Amino acid sequence: MNRRSFLPLLTALPALALTMNAADSPKPNDAAKPATAPSGTEKIVMGGGCFWCTEAVLQRVNGVKKVVSGYSGGHVANPTYEQICTKTTGHAEVIQVEFDPKQVSLATVLEVFFAAHDPTTLNRQGADSGPQYRSCIFYANDAQKLAAEEAKKKAQPGWKDPIVTEIAPLKNFYAAEDYHQNYFNLNFNRNGYCSIVIAPKLRKLIKEGKIREN
Repeated sequence: MNRRSFLPLLTALPALALTMNAADSPKPNDAAKPATAPSGTEKIVMGGGCFWCTEAVLQRVNGVKKVVSGYSGGHVANPTYEQICTKTTGHAEVIQVEFDPKQVSLATVLEVFFAAHDPTTLNRQGADSGPQYRSCIFYANDAQKLAAEEAKKKAQPGWKDPIVTEIAPLKNFYAAEDYHQNYFNLNFNRNGYCSIVIAPKLRKLIKEGKIREN
C-alpha cells in the first residue's frame, strides 16, 4: 500500500497539538553538495521509510538547522518520485540533515533517527514496502561511519529482531520534488497519513524528550 493513496485528503480532523514550522524548499532534483556544509555545520544522509515522517522528526531536534527530503543510494541520476516508485533505481527515500555539532552531537541525531522508525524490517516501514523504504545511513567520512556503527550497536538492545540498517558511503543525494519538502508542516491538516501516522509518532518522541514540540 502506497502512503500517497492512504486516507486521501481529510477535512474533519481533530486539532493537532503541535506547532508547525515552514522551511525553505530546494529546487526539484538538485544534487546536494557532499559532506561540506556552511561553516560550523555538518550534513549526514539517512533514510527510515517515508521521508515525510523522518523529515518531520528531525526538524524538531535542537541543533538541526535544515532537513531536505530526497533520494540516495541508487544508480539513476536525478531520479523522479515516479521512477523511485518503480523500485528499480536503487534509491531510498532519505533526508539530508544539516546540524550544528556545537549544539547537538551526531550521536544524538542518530539516536533520534533509530527511535523514529523500525530498523529491523527489511525494505519496509509499516504499510510502505519496497527498497525505497529501507533503513539506511549514508556516511560522508570515516567519523560518520564510526558514529553510525556505534549508534546501530547502541540501538540493538531495544529491539527483539536484528537491526538491518544499511550503512554505506554517500555517493549521491538528489533533493526530492518541491511538493515533498516540509511536507508534514504544510499538510498536517489535509492528509490523513500526516494525522494518523506521523503526528502520533511525533507526540511519542516529544513525550520521551527526544524532540521538541515545534
